[in-house]
Amino acid sequence: MRILIIGGSGFIGRALIGRLLEMGHEVSVLSRRPQAVRLPSAVTVYPWDGRRGAPWADVLAEMNAVVNLAGANLGAGRWTPQRKQEFLTSRVWSGEAVVEAFSLASRKPSVLLQASAVGYYGPCGNEIITEDAPPGKDFLGQLCVQWEASTQPVEAWGVRRVLLRTGIVLAKDSLALKRLVLPIRWGVGGLLGSGKQWMPWIHLADQIEAMLFLLQHEQARGPYNLTAPNPVRNVDFGRTLARVMRRPFWLPVPALILRLLLGEMSTMVLDGQRAVPRRLLELGYRFRFENLESALRDLLAS
Repeated sequence: MRILIIGGSGFIGRALIGRLLEMGHEVSVLSRRPQAVRLPSAVTVYPWDGRRGAPWADVLAEMNAVVNLAGANLGAGRWTPQRKQEFLTSRVWSGEAVVEAFSLASRKPSVLLQASAVGYYGPCGNEIITEDAPPGKDFLGQLCVQWEASTQPVEAWGVRRVLLRTGIVLAKDSLALKRLVLPIRWGVGGLLGSGKQWMPWIHLADQIEAMLFLLQHEQARGPYNLTAPNPVRNVDFGRTLARVMRRPFWLPVPALILRLLLGEMSTMVLDGQRAVPRRLLELGYRFRFENLESALRDLLAS
């Protein structure tokens, strides 16, 4: 297949590119900084401005599939009004650019994988969340609604569109895992807030293989939760991580402190979703890492 990836410089994009090349696919990437991006020499990199789709409509016409991963990092800093606007525009503008390019392409790719997140559902307490749950009314929930809707028009051209509602992706170089590991490594790990909030995690290997599975499966359409079948509470995640690292787990961080330090971004730590991959399992995907401890041991093995 010929596959175009938008937002391919992040750790998920790089891992996906590497796996696609291993499988013999041809990979192209759209980048706002083509000179700065570091990708394998086999990858063709095209420049774009993040907004207009027209200049690369001819590129799109040569592709069999598109993977849209574009979007500013939600965990990179406090959510100021300017940052929140960037989260929205970086996602919606890229989606609109995809739609414009599809409209102008003489030949349409047959499938689009559209990134999203389990934040779509908002804070959900102990409720088990499957793909038919409604969106949350909070900032993240509404952000994901607009994010997903930005590429919906391509379906009018018969394009098979798959929505990737991803959880916390655990990888050796992921910011999320690094932040969780650091206090435990220093011996000051402990539960965050009440510790009762659910953490819908997924190992990077399963994230990539699930994306490939959905890319190739002709029946796959609509939303899919990309999370391991066994989400855990924050306290259980921390205790498991401490056990794997052979470090103590004793110093709790009150929710008030996290809200003061992180502001509105603290919702990513203090709230969660007990999301499960019902549709992915029904379609026949089999996880390599269903259990958190085995996933962490694989990632943290020296």
